[in-house]
Amino acid sequence: MGGAISAVSSNGTYSFSKPNRESITLLQGLGVEGDVHAGVTVRHRSRVERDPSQPNLRQVHLIHEELFEEVRAAGFEVVAGQLGENVTTRGIDLLGLPVGTLLRLGDEAVVEVTGLRNPCAQIDGFRKGLLKQVVGRDDEGAVRFKAGIMSVVVSGGVVRPGDPVDVVLPDGPHRALEIV
Repeated sequence: MGGAISAVSSNGTYSFSKPNRESITLLQGLGVEGDVHAGVTVRHRSRVERDPSQPNLRQVHLIHEELFEEVRAAGFEVVAGQLGENVTTRGIDLLGLPVGTLLRLGDEAVVEVTGLRNPCAQIDGFRKGLLKQVVGRDDEGAVRFKAGIMSVVVSGGVVRPGDPVDVVLPDGPHRALEIV
């Protein structure tokens, strides 16, 4: 089970979108080299305000490129990096992965899935009405967050567009993703 990386993005300053790069380097236990959200403890501004000593479970943000096609059908033009993700994938049901899934990105890098991204109001600041497209409901009426997943770096390495993504599911009973 696997897919591919369609884009990689990073930004050294706080901003909603992240520019695409030719490559990014993942650093074990930290995140994306030079990215504002890299660190052992939380870097997201609202989380730092609450408790700056929290572990950073949001070192690398991944979004499935198929989401862009879905929101495009609803009239929103969004491309890789614009929703703040570091890695854009294709061909993997990221939202259906359980907590603890390992994703091998390219030849060396490995990230462990920690949970869902919490879509925030900044998404509507980027494109008015887009937030409703990335927060929906499933067939049973439960809220479904679609703005990607978060992970931590288990093994570092360089990651590039076109690199394969290999999925390794955890042993035992699988836990569904929750917001981290």
